[in-house]
Amino acid sequence: MENNKESSSLFLLPPESLTRSQKIRKFFQEKKTQKHVTIILFSVVPLLLLILFTYLPFGEMVKFSFYKMKYLGKRTFIGWQNYQEVFHRSDILKALFNSLYYMGAGVIQLSMALFFACILSFKTPLKNFFKATLFFPYLVCALAVGYIFGFFYSRGLVLDSVLGLFGLSKGTLPYWLKDRSINNWSIAATSIWRYQGQSMVLFIGAIQAISPEFFEASSIDGATRWQQFQYIILPSLKPIVILNFMLMVKGSLSAFEGPYVLTYGMNGTATTVVLMHQLAHEAGKVGLASAMAVILLIIILAVTALQNLIYSKFFKGE
Repeated sequence: MENNKESSSLFLLPPESLTRSQKIRKFFQEKKTQKHVTIILFSVVPLLLLILFTYLPFGEMVKFSFYKMKYLGKRTFIGWQNYQEVFHRSDILKALFNSLYYMGAGVIQLSMALFFACILSFKTPLKNFFKATLFFPYLVCALAVGYIFGFFYSRGLVLDSVLGLFGLSKGTLPYWLKDRSINNWSIAATSIWRYQGQSMVLFIGAIQAISPEFFEASSIDGATRWQQFQYIILPSLKPIVILNFMLMVKGSLSAFEGPYVLTYGMNGTATTVVLMHQLAHEAGKVGLASAMAVILLIIILAVTALQNLIYSKFFKGE
């Protein structure tokens, strides 16, 4: 009690009568000061963690990209040779090209997510059950998804048995994870199943934010469901569509779990990140893998900037 009385009395005394220590105590007891100190403390810790575990490792990775090196042992400075090798190695270019399969699957995923979101945003029987069912795959860890689809695509098992019900014999079916004409599509299709729920939830949130009055007024005017989607839902979803598209492109360029678990990048299925892992941790080419990572980051930033430019030019003013 005496300490509280002494603290409150500091605010009653004139500033010139206070000692230096009393002025400091008074300064830190002010609500404004305490508010600023709290904000700074809560900001400093995450910022330090971000610098320690993100920016400093990234700076080291950029430095490694100019060396011929392993994690341990001698390091030789070779300048831009790693970056030149990235654009001359056919396996690296093929791995980057494989990202297009995941982008194609991402377009299908977003289309299906938007379709289900439009259905489940309105009165639909068992809509909560279907929401949970479609969102559940996103909660499954990537390793488990790989094992599930490894069993699903195995010769003579789930997929082959289902197709056999439609009269297709096992001998006419391809090896889904070995045949180079189909294996990348097979692996990319797993991302549709896994990430569709995430995109659907974002779309549902945006659709439910639309005022019901718009739908009521359009129904009175005789608008069909397609016209409501075309003129009410779709214009309102443009920011979410752009967000989902950006996430899809980033995920396509950095796909790792599917090809790593299902095929370990064999038979032409290696993506850029899988190949980086193999070069750095198995072949011992840390410098080359670091150069690939830097180039991949530049590509992702360039694609993101292009998307933002297109959005600001064609959709922002609407």
